[in-house]
Amino acid sequence: MADQAPLKIVFLDRGTLGVPLREPSFPHSYTEYDATSPEQIVERLADADIAIINKVQVRTASLEKLPKLKMIAVAATGTDCVDKAYCKAHNIPVINIRNYAVNTVPEHTLALIFALRRSLIPYTLDVRKGKWQTIDQFCYFDHPIRDISGSTLGLIGYGALGKSVATRAEALGMKVIATDVYDFPGKVDLDTILKESDIVSLHCPLTDGTRNIIGAAELKKMKKDAILINTARGGLVDEAALVDALKTGEIGGAGFDVLTVEPPKNGNVLLDQGADLPNLIITPHVAWASHEAMTGLANQLVENIELWVAGTPRNLVTE
Repeated sequence: MADQAPLKIVFLDRGTLGVPLREPSFPHSYTEYDATSPEQIVERLADADIAIINKVQVRTASLEKLPKLKMIAVAATGTDCVDKAYCKAHNIPVINIRNYAVNTVPEHTLALIFALRRSLIPYTLDVRKGKWQTIDQFCYFDHPIRDISGSTLGLIGYGALGKSVATRAEALGMKVIATDVYDFPGKVDLDTILKESDIVSLHCPLTDGTRNIIGAAELKKMKKDAILINTARGGLVDEAALVDALKTGEIGGAGFDVLTVEPPKNGNVLLDQGADLPNLIITPHVAWASHEAMTGLANQLVENIELWVAGTPRNLVTE
């Protein structure tokens, strides 16, 4: 493969990656677009050998019209944006990024936990609105404050990210329990996670088996002051049920970096009905996006393509 004509590389949504890409070491041409709509996919990839995508949805209807496409490099770990069954059946390798976010996502997860357990947002808003200035003593106690140390963290998903969160949590004095689809020493079931955890944090992929893994029934099993963290994928949680649980005090709070549809241009129940809730924090899918993590991702992305061209592919998800 290394001796063939220059390969044409097309990056469909370059705007999703905020750091430079280095030049691949093999003969190639390169075209990038900040963003690509579904209607533009076939035209832009018509002559491409290699497609780079992050969140553009490349489905069968498009892939059937791209007979020249030889490989898809996903600039992320999650590959639900690609019709992998079609790619496997038609020998189009799909390659993803792995283990680049083992610092940035756990740090964001813990930031959300700290903010919610210590009510940082409502106290900050109080001060900005002038409430502290009206109090006769040095402090006040309108919002609950709970320590991280001594609390129980339940992890749903115990891969590289889940384990990295666990290491940091244990260093802070937290008890960690975890579950996943595979067996490991100390694994507990989902009911145990829900009933015993002070904080439940999601670190699993979005699949048919995990969609709405947290719904109304699961939220009812959680402690009244427990918080739910999702830095994994939108769609893992029934968002309407979560809003109800927050409004009725069924759980203590939630910190989300992901929503079911992103960006939420047509609205979202968490934003529409939960915007004023002091115990809900939503960030715009940036847990992965530290400068260090994005740089590592960009380097691994190019290396993945180079290794595939050299005939020694890694990180294949369609083997």
